[in-house]
Amino acid sequence: MNVIQFISRRYLFSKKHISLISVLTSISIAGITIGTALLIIILSVFNGFFDVIRSYLLSFDPDIRVELAGQPNMFYDPELLDRVREHPEVVSVAPYIEGKAMMVFQNGRNEVLTVRGIESDSDILTTQLAGLIADGTTDLSVIDGRPGVIVSESLVNRYRLDPNDEIAMLSPTGMRRALTQFSAPRVSRFDVRSSYNMHQIVEGDVVYIDMTAAQRLFNMRNEITGFDLQIKDTDRAETVKADLVKTLGEDYRIQTWYDLQKPLYDVMYLEKWGSYFILMIIVLVAVLNIVGSLTMIVIQKKRDIGVLISMGMTPKRIKNIFRSQGLQIGLIGCGLGGILGIGMCLAQQEFSLFKLSSSFIIDAYPVTIRFFDVGIVLAGTMVLCLLASWYPSVRAASIQPADAVRDE
Repeated sequence: MNVIQFISRRYLFSKKHISLISVLTSISIAGITIGTALLIIILSVFNGFFDVIRSYLLSFDPDIRVELAGQPNMFYDPELLDRVREHPEVVSVAPYIEGKAMMVFQNGRNEVLTVRGIESDSDILTTQLAGLIADGTTDLSVIDGRPGVIVSESLVNRYRLDPNDEIAMLSPTGMRRALTQFSAPRVSRFDVRSSYNMHQIVEGDVVYIDMTAAQRLFNMRNEITGFDLQIKDTDRAETVKADLVKTLGEDYRIQTWYDLQKPLYDVMYLEKWGSYFILMIIVLVAVLNIVGSLTMIVIQKKRDIGVLISMGMTPKRIKNIFRSQGLQIGLIGCGLGGILGIGMCLAQQEFSLFKLSSSFIIDAYPVTIRFFDVGIVLAGTMVLCLLASWYPSVRAASIQPADAVRDE
């Protein structure tokens, strides 16, 4: 039998009577349990919201985007795209053209919007964007002399657009040529084929047209803005980015899905870890009770400690007795809190106990348990509990046997 563990348990959990020390110990365990459970639940909810927002944005954002550094456009080089496709993590490569254009609607109103030209058979159109289109129609081909355009649902509501309505587009290049050459501006006309619905997580509407039509609109004969990559594992985007930097060189600007929406993702991480440190105050309050309860045990058991020292127990082992008490309180509180927190998260995942308003993109609080976060919570709590036992253990080890007996 371990003498240190035996004595620490007897001091901490006395079966003879319920004293103030026992009450303080119970309060400490309850506080650590509640604080640990809340931390696990809150961090899991933040993880859930992060995953929901990321998956939603990845419906529009690629895993990796490659553009020419310092230049708005780049030469369309099939050999370059083939070199990128050789990477084992790359699933598809989709070139695109993007720019601003003035759109004139049939009711005479106009607005400057972002126009994105993509290939009709690209994965962005056939898989990602198609999932957000109500009728699933992604036809951008030329019909009756006019190519198709896919607009956002907000534009449909704002300008009361119907299928096959005509939209005229005028690019800055066309307006510049009209001014310098004293000719009528070249206007491109498109038919509304369908609309996509995306909640306004990020600002701005984007309309999609075929890349050939975009080249004519922006007068880019053999140029593109860049190309998007889809990879096997989105979480390996940073690794693939590092490999592409070595392959393509510093002339290209390579951005991962995180880089494309960095301010939004940074805010979400800041909120998550800010909440972690704020909620750790709950645990800290409970830990202060540990200092008080262990110090009262030292005072109450002063004679016993003096006897143990006189029998040959070293001050180091006396310290270990009270450190063991702090460790036991921490283990009990962390164990109960971990079980409670993970249990609540699993119940939310399975039964959606806590609902959200119907205006959000999901109907219940999302929860994602990450064992790294659970480990951080448990480790931080255990460290505080061990630090709380430091002062009582030092005070107990400094007791002199003669003074202990004389005080009694």
